[in-house]
Amino acid sequence: MIRSNVQAKQCSVELQVCFHSPPIQKIQIKVIQSYQVIASPTMEMQPLVFLLATQCYQRRESSADSRSPILMIFPFADLKKATRNFSPDLRLGRGGFGDVFLGWLDPYMYAYGDAVAVERHIVETDEGRAEWQAKLSFLGRLSHPNIISLLGYCSHEQEHLLVYEYMPKKSLKDVLFKDISEPLSWGTRLTIMIGVARGLTYLHSLKAPVIFRDLKSSNILLDADFNSKLTNFGLAKCIPVNGETYVTATLVLGTYGYADPAYIATGHLCVKSDIYSFGVVLLETLTGLQVIDQKRPKEKNNLVEWVRPSLERRKKLKKIMDPRLEQNYPLEGAFRCTALTLRCLENFPKDRPSSEEVLRSLEQIYMANK
Repeated sequence: MIRSNVQAKQCSVELQVCFHSPPIQKIQIKVIQSYQVIASPTMEMQPLVFLLATQCYQRRESSADSRSPILMIFPFADLKKATRNFSPDLRLGRGGFGDVFLGWLDPYMYAYGDAVAVERHIVETDEGRAEWQAKLSFLGRLSHPNIISLLGYCSHEQEHLLVYEYMPKKSLKDVLFKDISEPLSWGTRLTIMIGVARGLTYLHSLKAPVIFRDLKSSNILLDADFNSKLTNFGLAKCIPVNGETYVTATLVLGTYGYADPAYIATGHLCVKSDIYSFGVVLLETLTGLQVIDQKRPKEKNNLVEWVRPSLERRKKLKKIMDPRLEQNYPLEGAFRCTALTLRCLENFPKDRPSSEEVLRSLEQIYMANK
């Protein structure tokens, strides 16, 4: 059952779609300019209403497949109000384009209701605008439970904004390294890294594989149940469908400590570059230590260089593991994780496991000790 209410002045279509009874799911869709309503609504609008409703239903039923998500066009005034005029008090951090703010949408106007994350990017050049549009097109094609959901966007004069689902637990970096955080349990740490592996597997298995290129603990967001989602695709790169397994980067980009040394040395970027970064994050998750920390003694500044020699020695395991775990972890499972970390950190990309292998290994470790 579909009930529609088309308002010409606001150029919007409000749908109430009854997928199951009860409840009735209310969906608000802003109509793009090509569908502007300039006259009173008539029965001729019904096909459009039905089409939009059908698309929403398909997205709801197939949220985990490769179908591109439907993006909403948000009015700038609504986002300005939602973020209290981009108040510094609501700033969550910095994303790939600019500052990210917490916002609250009017639940009577938008199906998403309550909290969203709004990324603000002020574009002053045609080149910057073209780059923003390219990234929007890229992000709009991704749809997976372990990839942050882009809900919509806004382009208003020099203001360009992206609206994402809000992740209340913030990032893995926040919950893993801050002293105020309650220590993550062994099971939760595995669950988080399994989600990351699933996200990478999705990206790497696309027809034109996507290299994330900036996998790090701050780019892994967590929902209320600690399900992990990859975010910040500002450096992501697609591998052309031409038989090549890598792309040559004219400018080497990434984050020191997480970036693949082979990529830095050769400029060749491949999906196995992400696997190295995954190994670094897995090591951080096991040890509770950041990969680069200048406060540590000089010989221990780089976590990978410091700990790598001990990863394959069982007797060193307890010295490596995060002491906040208080040894509440299975020794065999922990050792299998350190062995997997070592494989991910191999110097040559060809010697590293695929994302599918990483995922399978972590799932087996988790199930063995469930």
